[in-house]
Amino acid sequence: MSDEKKLRPSFSTGARWRIGFDVVLRTVLVLAVVGMANYLAMRFSHRFYLSSQTQMALASRTLAILKTVTNRVDVTLYYNTRAEDTAPNFYTDVKDLLGEYQAANKNIVVRTVDYVRDPGQAQMVKEKYHLTARTDKDLIIFDSGGRVRVFPGSELVAYKAELTGSHQSEADPKKPVLEFERRPVSFNGEQAFTSILLSLANPQPLKAYFLQGHGEASLTSSDTVGYQKFTSVLQENYIAVTNLNWMGNSGIPQDCNLLIIAGPTDPLKAPELQQIREYLHEGGKMLVMFNFASRGHPTGLESILPEWGVGVVDDVARDPGNTMTSQDIIVDTFGKHPVVDALSQERLQVYSPHPVVKIPQTSQVANLPQVDVLFGTSSGGVLLDNNTEPPQNIPLACAVEQKPVAGVTNPRGNTRIVAVGDYVFLGNYYIDSDGNRDFLNSSVNWLCDRPFLLAGIGPRPVTNFRLQITEHQKHQLNWLLLGALPGGVLVFGWFVWLARRK
Repeated sequence: MSDEKKLRPSFSTGARWRIGFDVVLRTVLVLAVVGMANYLAMRFSHRFYLSSQTQMALASRTLAILKTVTNRVDVTLYYNTRAEDTAPNFYTDVKDLLGEYQAANKNIVVRTVDYVRDPGQAQMVKEKYHLTARTDKDLIIFDSGGRVRVFPGSELVAYKAELTGSHQSEADPKKPVLEFERRPVSFNGEQAFTSILLSLANPQPLKAYFLQGHGEASLTSSDTVGYQKFTSVLQENYIAVTNLNWMGNSGIPQDCNLLIIAGPTDPLKAPELQQIREYLHEGGKMLVMFNFASRGHPTGLESILPEWGVGVVDDVARDPGNTMTSQDIIVDTFGKHPVVDALSQERLQVYSPHPVVKIPQTSQVANLPQVDVLFGTSSGGVLLDNNTEPPQNIPLACAVEQKPVAGVTNPRGNTRIVAVGDYVFLGNYYIDSDGNRDFLNSSVNWLCDRPFLLAGIGPRPVTNFRLQITEHQKHQLNWLLLGALPGGVLVFGWFVWLARRK
């Protein structure tokens, strides 16, 4: 009898079948859930980020450009991948950002070649892309069917020297020696990479001509009101910009996609004004900005704009409730127009602007220009000279578009104009203030009829984390990490051993 009890199975046949069926069913359900999750992830992909420090979400402008990339683009990260241990080269940020590009468009293929740990592959890259200089390190190489762009990783990050302390000079104890540290402040990878993709997708850049000879801003000047940064923004938009110095009556070149006039102080000559009139009537595009120094000294451009429904007031606007220096205006009042639609959550900072207003058009022509106010002061805006006017909303910028009559084609397309009462706000000092750079991006791309580029791309701030501790705190931390924590684990294990023995 005892032998029969020992041989009796723990589970009956029915119980074993029920357990087996339950295991199979649970396994099938788990596999089905995993399969559905993968299907949904492929069909409805959406990324989310647990913190701002890991966020690499692409701007809408980048996503729009990526949709136009139909050819394969091979991106090679020619990097020392472990240099972060000694000197930061932002390899991880570059790799993560390009991973977002690859996730958004499968035609973007990214690979890494470590020139320190994989010399064979590195030599092949050097021969293929003719990298001969010793400084050819930490590069991002874009290759689209033989069209190659090589961008140095060192130019992706903007740095600033920050004061970290001081010490007494041995030569002159009374004179302290200041100590500075070069710290990264912004990562400009998306701006650079999107600009490169735009250039690879278009064989020839658009061409902008920048009027000179009448006191306008300089494209190469690095001073506060210079337009060196302005030039770089146009280049990011794949627009080649060159100076226009009129000689004789040659007129505005036929390859001019955009005419830029930035803050002239001297009057334009009658033939020059006539050539601008003809250019606009042919369907030209113009970005014109006025200089507060021209108050009382008209440049002649003020006589052209009324033909298009825009008036420039010979005065300077102020907004006492929205200013930082009493001469500037913080703008947060925008109209409804593609140029400023993406700026509704941003602000602009302009400096002593002329009012630029929409004026009534009495002509009965069928294709009257469409005029829209882009931005202006708050309801507390006043004029500097005409201080008898009550506070009111004062327009500071307008956009104009005139489409040709049905059946008639203009040589240069639809006439488009953006007129702004200030030019300083796009100079080197103010262009990075609030949304000024984004306004320039939107303006030039609307003027050039590239709606998919209207949204701007800003630099990503680099956050520095620093832990400052004294020598005493350092010794305490060493004791805690090397003594207390391991010792605590040993003591806990000893108590567990005692408990089990009992």
